[in-house]
This record gives sequence, C-alpha cells and structure tokens, in this order.
Amino acid sequence: MKVKISSRKRNDLLKRREVKFTVSHERAGTPSRIETREQIASMMNADINCVYIGKMETKTGSTVAVGEANVYDSVEQARYTEAEHIVLRNVPKEEGESQEG
Repeated sequence: MKVKISSRKRNDLLKRREVKFTVSHERAGTPSRIETREQIASMMNADINCVYIGKMETKTGSTVAVGEANVYDSVEQARYTEAEHIVLRNVPKEEGESQEG
C-alpha cells in the first residue's frame, strides 16, 4: 500500500488541514480506513486521534483509491467538529461488537 497526498489546504476556522490523497493497492483489496489513517498520520506528523478519513473509494476494476481526510490540531477540536458517524467509521471495531450477546 502506497499513500500519496495530492493536495493540502489549511482551514483556520475549523483548526484543521484538509487533505486529498490517493492509495495504490496493487495485488490487494482496498485498505481499511484504519491502515490508511495510520499512514496519513505518520506522513503529516500528527497524532492518529486527530486524523479522520471522511471519504475513500476505489473505482471498479482499479487498484487506486481516492479519498479525503481531515487532520485536526487537537483531539478536542476533532471530536467537536467531526460528525459522529465519521468518528465511528475511523475507530477499530471492538472484538465483542460483531458477536451476538
């Protein structure tokens, strides 16, 4: 998996950097948001808890995914600004969550 940042834009009002990226994933399926989130956090020198991927999709038959992520200045700002469903998509599922009670 190779992540390449195609554009960066600073949004001072929301205290974040808005990033557009592409992910090359030859010989494998589309990488998870968690894996991609870790890569973007290391590339942007940010805490992983401040990085949220809003959109990521692979065109049918392609080995390249495109997406958008937000890199916040602080964890508090991220939790205040990001929608709850986006936060849930970017957190690993707990082991017992998929099993019936």
